[in-house]
Amino acid sequence: MSASASSVQSSSSSTPSAFKKFIRKVINLYIVSLPIVGIIVMAIVGWPVQFTWVTFWVFLGMHLTASLGITVGFHRLHTHHSFETSTFMESLFASMGSLAIEGPIISWVADHRKHHANTDEEGDPHSPHAGFGDGIVGIFRGLWHAHWGWLITSPPSSRKRHAKDLLDNPAILRVNQLFPVFAVLAFALPFGIGYAITGSLGAALAIMFWAGLMRMMFTHHLTWSINSICHMFGTRPFNIPNKDNDRSTNCAPLAPLTFGEAWHNNHHAFPSSAYHGLRPWERMLDPSGWLIWWMKQFGLARNVNCPDRSLQEKRLAKRQT
Repeated sequence: MSASASSVQSSSSSTPSAFKKFIRKVINLYIVSLPIVGIIVMAIVGWPVQFTWVTFWVFLGMHLTASLGITVGFHRLHTHHSFETSTFMESLFASMGSLAIEGPIISWVADHRKHHANTDEEGDPHSPHAGFGDGIVGIFRGLWHAHWGWLITSPPSSRKRHAKDLLDNPAILRVNQLFPVFAVLAFALPFGIGYAITGSLGAALAIMFWAGLMRMMFTHHLTWSINSICHMFGTRPFNIPNKDNDRSTNCAPLAPLTFGEAWHNNHHAFPSSAYHGLRPWERMLDPSGWLIWWMKQFGLARNVNCPDRSLQEKRLAKRQT
């Protein structure tokens, strides 16, 4: 085959892929920008968006549902298989996480597994340390990229390579395909709940603004802080096997806000652990771990993984030598 023919074939075969990448970046940009645009529009219009007790409880309910869907479902269950549960619970957690509007579950899992495979090295989708230079400017460039810039600039991870098990799971594949429906529900649910409670269209719209749009931004930034802050600031008590460049950190102040995900160095040291808080006082700040523990007590979770004390001490000792 001639070089020109080969290049034509390559170009034609890559066009759909290039188009999909472009659409993905546009969608990511839309999701990142929507809450900010919403705030600006509300400020310009001057609409009195009241934050009432009803709004607070709907906001909290939506945030808890979506966040636990991400931390327990997308992350600990589906990405790392840190525990096992029924097909129904697998689908339930995948559905809950989809309400966070952080992308379809299979793409989310593929990105995160690629991060673990290439942590803070070339190929890591959202490392703050990958070629951003030194000094204050380099730190800010790295933080910006790791926090949300990567959503626009990093290529999508291969689902076949990094998440084939989920592609072969009919229940999860169905939830993945229904992601647009869950994205609509993330706004329709607070609106519907607000209208059912208040009977007021204006109040329902205000609740949708806070518990839909602003809740989405709140949840997103807490999730993204693990990529940025927890690879830049905090403590690194554990040695990460075969990962000399791994800069993951534990950031205690973020732990309760991120449902325990900010024990990130612990997590990178023991990725398959269902509990990210390993020491007793860390466990107190790991709400996702609490939920898995309660699920285990009621027979809803089985084969719950946690590194034994001797293995933890062994990795700590390696770091100290």
